[in-house]
Amino acid sequence: MSAAQAIPRISLVWLLLAQSLVLLPLWFYVPLWLPFLWLGCTLWRVQMLRMRAPVPGRALKLLLVVLVAIGVYLSRGSMVGLDAAAALLVAAFLLKLLEMHTGRDGRVLIFLGLFCVVVGYLFDSSLPWAVYSLLPISALLAALIGLQQTRLISQRWATWRLALRMIGQALPLMLLLFVCFPRLEPLWSLPMPGKKGMTGLSDTLSPGDMAQLGRSTEVAFRADFEGPIPPNRELYWRGLTLERFDGQRWSQSNFNLMRPAPAWQPRGPMLAYRIIQQPSGSPWLFALDVGQTPLREARQLGDFRLQRQQPVQQALLYSVRSWPQAVRELEINGQSRQMDLQLPAQGNPQARALGEQLKVRDASPDAIVAALLQQFRQEDFHYTLKPPPVGSDSIDDFLFVTRRGFCEHYASAMTFVLRAAGVPARIVAGYQGGEVNPAGHYLTVRQYQAHAWVEYWQAGVGWRVADPTVAVAPQRIELGLEQALESDEDSLADSPFSGINYRGAPWLNHLRLGWDNLNYNWQRFVLGYQGEQQSQFMSRWLSGLQAWVLPVAGVLILVLLSLWLLKPWRLTSDPQLREFHAFERLLRQRGLVRGQGEGAAAFSARAAMALPRHAADIQGFADAFSARRYAGQPHSADLARALRALRRSLHHRE
Repeated sequence: MSAAQAIPRISLVWLLLAQSLVLLPLWFYVPLWLPFLWLGCTLWRVQMLRMRAPVPGRALKLLLVVLVAIGVYLSRGSMVGLDAAAALLVAAFLLKLLEMHTGRDGRVLIFLGLFCVVVGYLFDSSLPWAVYSLLPISALLAALIGLQQTRLISQRWATWRLALRMIGQALPLMLLLFVCFPRLEPLWSLPMPGKKGMTGLSDTLSPGDMAQLGRSTEVAFRADFEGPIPPNRELYWRGLTLERFDGQRWSQSNFNLMRPAPAWQPRGPMLAYRIIQQPSGSPWLFALDVGQTPLREARQLGDFRLQRQQPVQQALLYSVRSWPQAVRELEINGQSRQMDLQLPAQGNPQARALGEQLKVRDASPDAIVAALLQQFRQEDFHYTLKPPPVGSDSIDDFLFVTRRGFCEHYASAMTFVLRAAGVPARIVAGYQGGEVNPAGHYLTVRQYQAHAWVEYWQAGVGWRVADPTVAVAPQRIELGLEQALESDEDSLADSPFSGINYRGAPWLNHLRLGWDNLNYNWQRFVLGYQGEQQSQFMSRWLSGLQAWVLPVAGVLILVLLSLWLLKPWRLTSDPQLREFHAFERLLRQRGLVRGQGEGAAAFSARAAMALPRHAADIQGFADAFSARRYAGQPHSADLARALRALRRSLHHRE
């Protein structure tokens, strides 16, 4: 028998099936040529099983490894990072199939498959992927069972049923460890390749950027309020501020990134809520003004944003308290004033002239802002996701030529004119509004709700908010983007997540919101169960118990689970062998020990000759054992009955 045939056929079948199940969801994250490598390796392995293809030699395997490494480098541009590491792992999982000859090779392939399943969670940790991952795991366990050369080797579905039973038995222990095992921070991390695969706000803003996000229905974050949800017009979710302008693009200032938050005074009601933010590849956290969070790795910066030390690469749960009516930075220093009045030396002369006119006509910043809003409201400006292109003087082209734009056009133009009028101003980029889910009483904020507005500073008042979109399209702030654009655009009409498509089918909208609520609770209670949440859970449920109760209860549960799973009192799982071992113990008490290599029939015949008074009962057990073990005729009850008869005979005929 060749080395390639050392792997049982049933195990190879499950391995091929498991490989396809493991790799199916990973095709979205690995190079496009890997599916062809998988197809080639699978066909080659099948031909090897049919004795129609040779086992690949060392030179060919080395060539394949080199080609895979070159392919990963060319397709990913690097050998470092999550994408490259995942591609290399998947390639190893595929190539190992060709050099699998023994049971040890099969186990290595199975372990590689389990690693691939875990890597899938780095790309997608949603509830559908968690449920789907049970399929490849069960197939890999079935392949592992098939490698053991047990009596199930010829029963294809029996191995899979046993694998499912093993998963079911492991669930209680898994839940116990999930709840009680200390939640540790990752010991390692892989850098993401730029911001590939991430959607959301960028750290720069130019005409048309927000309009691109306005077509995306990806979830940005979800917010769960402790009290009533504020109305849509009050939901301005701050992300970051943009203060530097080069004539075409707004960007962040390093000054606010370095300095701590300036002085502010809480005013008005406080809002308490929790946010589950989706991966963005950026460090800033979204919150209503002015927000504070107990998250250890986050802090408030000089522009009142919340920001982590590391980018948000996985779903993140954090709690926030906000004071929307807070008074912010009553006194502004010279460097801050200069930064928020900065304009390029040249460009946009008409907008500069407009700022000078407003400065002469209106003395206070509030009056200048009111005049600009009135101009947007009364003149022929349009709010649209399809703005026409603008030239090098983008502000002038928008204000005096096209007059059609999205929120970033209005915020950029207003900030420029305010600075030209001598009013410190900056752009705030974030999100506005959110869709209320009645089933879960929370808000879902999607990418198309990205928004830009203006903050300006006034002496004795501090920073104030001005949103020019309110003057042009008030329904955008009051009702949402879908209602603001439905009259003349169908930008979200093809999206399955847009509520505008379900107005004629309330039951479909109910299903959509129910599915969203299910995913939200999965992220909140499973993915969001980290160190802080575990501490709160333990203190809430175990605060009245002694310190020694939890360790003792944990050890007791582990012992009970071990006894239930391992069943040490059962020396063997074969009922026939258990009865035969009991038969041997009875005869051993009479001085008869079965010799090494002595068969059951020979041992029984020798025992019958040594104990003639019990010969009939000894032979009766031997006949029942042989019939059951080798002929498969009587039921196991006959064997147990014969053993009881022999035991009574030995005890009563002394």
